[in-house]
Formats: sequence, structure tokens, C-alpha cells
Amino acid sequence: MAQPYYLSGTLAPVPDEIDAHDLAVTGELPAELTGRYFRNGPNPRHGEDPGHWFTGHGMLHGVRLRDGRAEWYRNRWVRTKKFTDDAPFVGESGVDLAAVTANTHVVRHSGRILALVENGFPYEVTPELDTVGPVDFGGRLTTAMTAHPKEDPVTGELHFFGYGFFPPYLTYHRLSAAGELVESRRIDVPGSTMMHDFAVTEHHLLWLDLPMVFRLERGGMPYAWEDDYGARIGVTPRAGGPTRWFEVDPCYVFHVGNAWEDADGRIVLNAARYTRDRFTALWGRIGGAEDPAVSAAASGAAALHRWTLDPASGAVKEEALDDRGVEFPTFNESLLGRRSRYLYTVAGDGVVKYDQRDGDSQVRRTGGDTGEAVFVPAEGATGEDDGWLLSVVTRGDASELLVLDARDLSDVASVRLPRRVPAGFHGSWLGEE
Repeated sequence: MAQPYYLSGTLAPVPDEIDAHDLAVTGELPAELTGRYFRNGPNPRHGEDPGHWFTGHGMLHGVRLRDGRAEWYRNRWVRTKKFTDDAPFVGESGVDLAAVTANTHVVRHSGRILALVENGFPYEVTPELDTVGPVDFGGRLTTAMTAHPKEDPVTGELHFFGYGFFPPYLTYHRLSAAGELVESRRIDVPGSTMMHDFAVTEHHLLWLDLPMVFRLERGGMPYAWEDDYGARIGVTPRAGGPTRWFEVDPCYVFHVGNAWEDADGRIVLNAARYTRDRFTALWGRIGGAEDPAVSAAASGAAALHRWTLDPASGAVKEEALDDRGVEFPTFNESLLGRRSRYLYTVAGDGVVKYDQRDGDSQVRRTGGDTGEAVFVPAEGATGEDDGWLLSVVTRGDASELLVLDARDLSDVASVRLPRRVPAGFHGSWLGEE
């Protein structure tokens, strides 16, 4: 019997944890790239079938760079209660927010490194990828935490949310720059949906209330597209006040790019947008409901899209910015919530750079399965795109950490990794503090 798509090919898990030192480097690593690159993704243990790509145990892959050298690679499962004790997420006493996979993202805020998944608490890990334990910010966090928090580059605050299966369906949270949970605010929505990401501008929070709806009776991954739910984008003032909702064409969004307010007070949001048919095809594939031999192109892909919301008139402008299939938009996060020019995405075997001012794009083919391209600004950068892109690229059974010049997508260096890194989700560059 053929393996389901999420256990085969580039998604196939690795069986163990390893360490390797003094990795081979092609090209020249910039000396100022001193820190750690961490990447998260699902990795079931040998013989396990989680039933869906999204539900495998989280595994972190790390590469330590220092002074032009690649000192080590290591990979570690995040030792959550689900991993160590097989603890149920829903038990006799209710939902256990620590019984999760922590398999989606890894970020650092206020000195803490957090492995994230959107249905429960974050897990703190050490710089060597050992698990410390679940984090509820001194008992103040009582909901799940999104895998896509946003750190304001001006205030240092971390904005995030949690969605729930039962009311309250959506709760906004804010951490201070020092890592203290200082605000939790309920946002009213009509039901429980799979809200994977959100956006932050200088003065607003943007919510994507889209038709992937939770139903307990479904079992397994209990989400499905429901046409009747509709689709809308919510705008909430960061300083407080009611949420205003803008109806949009039905779609789904896993990942947003940047968002900002323009000179006329309109709100601009860029994201990788799926149509209904493309999303349901993808959902069937990563859930094992479709033949693994179906091509990725036929299984649905998102395209770069823009919404412009006008709070003064209530009008919404929707426009496709490109028709190629892309995902994992990234940008220079020192401009998060402020107007930015460049956006980087992944398109199968390459990286696409968009110039959002001139409307141009350029593509760098890698010849392999290409992971999210994380932007790292250069010290003393003289332009928005002055820096590097870091991405794990896999060709067959070999993976590398590829370093590109973000200005023209040219090769800078690559680090040969000691094993294949399964296709996963999100990563971060953690420079020396």
C-alpha cells in the first residue's frame, strides 16, 4: 500500500535525532551571519501515521553559524506532553493546551525561544534545541497561541491571538517588550474557523475570518470549507474599539505578507490567497485523501493577492498581483506594519522576489524543494533589501542551507547538511543577542 502524501517524498519524516559538526560550506558565509537558523515542521516517529501533514510531532532543525563557519547541525523533537506522554488534547477534564505538537514555527521574544503551533501553548526551547516546557506567561494565557505572532519593530511588543473551538472563538493578546502578557481582548466572530495568520499595521489589527470551519463531529482534522460561512476581513484598532468587518470574495489564506496604512488612510494587505477549488484540492492532498501521484500544480496553489480596505467608505478593492503559485511570503520585518517595497515567496523549486512599488518580479530557481526564505538584514543596511535570504533546499536525499543575496537572488554560500531535512513550515534567524 502506498504511503500517504504527507509521509512520502520530501515530506517523509526522519527517524532519529543527530548532531554534526564543522559542516562543509560552499562559497563564503558572511561573518556577520553569526547566530542560529532554526526551522520547524512535522516529523512523526517511525511507524506513526498522524492522519494529516499538520498533526505530526514538531521537530526543530538547527544550524549554528559563527564567523564564517557552520559549527553544527542538530535536530530535536519538541518534547511536548503529546510527544512524551501521548497525552490527549481533549480529555475528561477538557482541553489540555500543553498536549500539542509545537510543529509550525519557532521565534524568539524577550530572550525566550518558543516553538509554536496554533492550537495550544508555546513550548520554550534552549539555543541547543532542548525542550524547557510549555509557556503560559505566568498563568495569564488561557487560550491557544497562534504560530504567527508579530513583533512590532518600534515598540518591541509581541502581538498574537488564539482561536478556540468553543467561545470565545477569537482572543487577541499582547506581550510587552519584556515578555509580560499585558492585554487580552475578545474579538467577536460568528464561529470557530482555522485562522492561521493575521496582520498588524501601525494602528490596526487585521483578522481573516474565512470559511474553513470547525465541526467537532467531523473528527480527525475537524475543518472543512463551508460556503455558507462567507469570508471577511476584520479591522480592530490596536488602541481599542469595535472591529469593522469587510466582506471579501470567498477564499482561504494561510500566510500574509506585510500590511500597512497608506497616505489616504486605507489599509493595504498582501497575502498568498487560495480560491475554493485550489484550497480544497490542497487540503485533500495533505490530508491523505488524494493519490500522492497527483502533481503539486494540480493539487492547488495560492497566488499573491492584495486587498485595499477603505475605512472611510467601507469599500474593498481586491486584485491579483500575480498568477504563479506561491507560498510562505516573507519580507524585511523591520518594516512590519509599515509600507514595504519587497516581498519574497517560494514557488516550488525557487524563490520569487516581488517589487511592490514597480510591479516587477524576479525568480531564482534552486533545482530542489525550496523552503521558506527567511530575510536577514545586513548590519548598517543601506536599502530595504540589503541582506540575505536563508532557505533549506532539498534535492533527493540531500539538503543544504542556501544563503542568497536578497538584492538580486544571487548565490552567497551554502551549507551542506548531514541529512535530508523534511519539507516543513517556518523558521527564524536568531542572531547573537
